Amino acid sequence: MKGNIVVGQSGGPTAVINSSVAGVYVAAKKLGVGKVYGMIHGIEGFLQDKLVDLDKYLDNPTGVELLKRTPSAFLGSCRFKMPKIEGHEDVYEKVFEIMEAHDIECLFYAGGNDSMDTVKMLSDYAAAHNKPQRFMGVPKTIDNDLPITDHCPGYGSAAKYIATSLKEIIRDNESFGAEKPTVCIVEIMGRNAGWLTAAAALAKGSDCSGADAIYLPERVFDMDAFMAKVKELAATKSSVVIAVSEGVHVADGRYVCELGKEVAVDAFGHKQMSGTAAMLANMVAAETGLKTRAVELSTLQRAATHLASLTDINEAFQAGSDAVKAANEGKTGMMITLDRNGDDPYQCGTSAYDIHAIANVERKVPDEWITEDGTGLTDKYEKYARPLIMGELLPIFVDGLPQHIVMDELLAK
Repeated sequence: MKGNIVVGQSGGPTAVINSSVAGVYVAAKKLGVGKVYGMIHGIEGFLQDKLVDLDKYLDNPTGVELLKRTPSAFLGSCRFKMPKIEGHEDVYEKVFEIMEAHDIECLFYAGGNDSMDTVKMLSDYAAAHNKPQRFMGVPKTIDNDLPITDHCPGYGSAAKYIATSLKEIIRDNESFGAEKPTVCIVEIMGRNAGWLTAAAALAKGSDCSGADAIYLPERVFDMDAFMAKVKELAATKSSVVIAVSEGVHVADGRYVCELGKEVAVDAFGHKQMSGTAAMLANMVAAETGLKTRAVELSTLQRAATHLASLTDINEAFQAGSDAVKAANEGKTGMMITLDRNGDDPYQCGTSAYDIHAIANVERKVPDEWITEDGTGLTDKYEKYARPLIMGELLPIFVDGLPQHIVMDELLAK
């Protein structure tokens, strides 16, 4: 690549998505490309020609190291859905006009399922119209639901935070030896795939009894069976902690959180999940008279860079770096995948894979990794997930708090 490149971020942020941007930037500079631009608010901002020269922030080792320790999307994210190509050619031509105006040879997009669809459509349009520009996807999602790749950057750090939080909640809930037990229901992100909620299983260890039950959206949620399980646990324990995915659904397909109420829908048609734990806690309290608590981890799951996995940070950086190397070799319409090469010790490499096999495909937790009664995970899951949460990268503390790198262009909005 002789000209310039641009990198953007899309969808829900993660604790390590900025490490992927750092990987793109460092690798591009080593290859001697011209400018490395950042899209402000993803493809939506790009269509408005909102770009920033990343040298302004990253042209020194301190900037890159701060970026790796900064949560959320440094460049700003979006949930903008590119229209279908047919009948909207003007939108796609606008992308290429902006790329040509800034001498941009390749566009790198860090995101999940919907973002990879954007990469697919842009590369398809380029191929159909003999455009020379290239497009590469950089995987990102705490949901861990992209296919082909062994796992997704962002998942390991979210899993580490979830398992840590469950341990702390269990420790707190076990502090009181009341006659009536306290039932704590912890709501964890995950609309249709239960990878995040599965991470609650990692809390169990020599110093922690672990969650008493874990419910994933891969199995139909039976309200009667759930209530029977709570009563059974409460009859023998002074502390009951249950992890539940926000996306658990009953037999007719409705999410538990939408029973008896309407839920909002985003630009991609996804229902906005919230309130599952509160609903279940209220039902338990009403039927049993037990003391209940509802805890919703919400945004904290994806924003906790202070507890990020070093393995995750390094792999996110590598994914960004290797996307640049693949593009430099002439590849386009592909996403970088993480390829596990061993478990003892854990080893992971990368490949570039055809985006058409990835975009709009959702990978769920394998059924054989869920216990027969549907309330827990097997040892196979732990063997898979444990290496992904290993290691730490401490924040750079200033005035007692972690220091972040922040873009002036976003602060001005």
